[in-house]
Amino acid sequence: MKNEKCYLCGNIEFENVEGKLRDLPDIKILRCKNCGLVFLESFDHINDNFYEDSKMIPDKTKHEWETHLKDCEDDDIRRSRFISKMCSGKSILDFGCGGGGFLLKIKDSCSKCDGLEKDRAFVKIMTEQGFKIYNDIDELTEKYDIITLFHVLEHLKDPKDMLNKLSKHLNSGGQIIIEVPQSNDALLSMYKCKAFTEFTYWGCHLFLFNNFTLNKVIQDAGLNVDYIKNIQRYPLSNHLYWISHGKPGGHVKWDFLDSPETTKAYEAQLAKKEMCDTLIACVSVK
Repeated sequence: MKNEKCYLCGNIEFENVEGKLRDLPDIKILRCKNCGLVFLESFDHINDNFYEDSKMIPDKTKHEWETHLKDCEDDDIRRSRFISKMCSGKSILDFGCGGGGFLLKIKDSCSKCDGLEKDRAFVKIMTEQGFKIYNDIDELTEKYDIITLFHVLEHLKDPKDMLNKLSKHLNSGGQIIIEVPQSNDALLSMYKCKAFTEFTYWGCHLFLFNNFTLNKVIQDAGLNVDYIKNIQRYPLSNHLYWISHGKPGGHVKWDFLDSPETTKAYEAQLAKKEMCDTLIACVSVK
C-alpha cells in the first residue's frame, strides 16, 4: 500500500527525491511539498517481525557480537560522552539498544540501566551480560529518568505514537534523547553528490527528518522540544572523498586531512546552515 498523504501534515502533494534505496531500488523516496518530510513511498516491506532477526550478527556468536561492538564503538563513545553528565545516578532505558555498546559504557554511572530490543540474538547476548532487556514496549512496567533512541525513530511506522507511549514511562522531570540521520545532510543538499544519494537511503529508514520536521513530530506527540542540535558524525575528509571518488571511507583513507580544530570548525559551519548529517533532540513532557 502506497502512502497517499504526508504523515505529519496530511498534504497529498509530493516530489520525488533524487537517489534510490540501496536495497530496494524500486521503492520511491518522496518529499512532502508542504512540510518537507522525507519518507518512503511504501512501508509494506517492514512487517511486525522484521527486526526480530536483523542479521547484524549473522552467526549469532559472541565473536560476531564483539566485532559488531567494535564497529559501533566511535558512536557509542560519542553518545556516552554526550550523556555522561545527565545520566550520573539516573535510571536509563535505551530503546532499540542493539548490541548494547552504549549501555556497556554508561552502566557504571547509572542507578539502573535497561534496554529494549527486538532482535532475538541481541536480547540473548545482552541478557547474558546481566542487563534487563525488554522485547516490546508493552512489556514495560517501570519508569526512567532518561530514555534514549539512537537512530531508531526513523525506523518506526508511527513515531508520534511511540514517543507518546515512551513519555508515559518517564519519571517526573525525565527526558527523552533522540538521535536521527538528517535529511538535509550537506552531501545531499549542498554538494548534491549523486553517488551518496544512491548509498545513504535504505529500506529500514521509513522517514528522514530535518530540524523542522523533527520538531513537528515531537510536538505532535504532545511533548516539549527542549532543544535540537546539529552534529556531524563524519568529518571533512569523508565529504571530500565522496565528492572526488563517490565512495565512503574517506575519514579512514584521508584522515590526515582532519584535526580536532578542523573537524570542530567544519561542524560549526554546517550546523549554522542546518546541514549536518545528524540531529540530536532533547524532549520532555509538557
